Amino acid sequence: MEGKLGKSRWASQGKTIRQLICELETFSDQDLLVEISTDSGDTRKPISLVKKSGGVCLLVNSECEEEGSEE
Repeated sequence: MEGKLGKSRWASQGKTIRQLICELETFSDQDLLVEISTDSGDTRKPISLVKKSGGVCLLVNSECEEEGSEE
């Protein structure tokens, strides 16, 4: 089944915490920095915080909040 912009369903259905942990455990280097991208990796941001919000696990980048507080 195709979703928005012709992408496959796997690209938009998301992952559970369990699925994400299983996938991360396949990496031999468990000390790699984790980043997140919403544009196929062209722009990447580090994950600052992981929290529960609105019934989902939310990965948060807080760089903008910190930049605003430095001014």
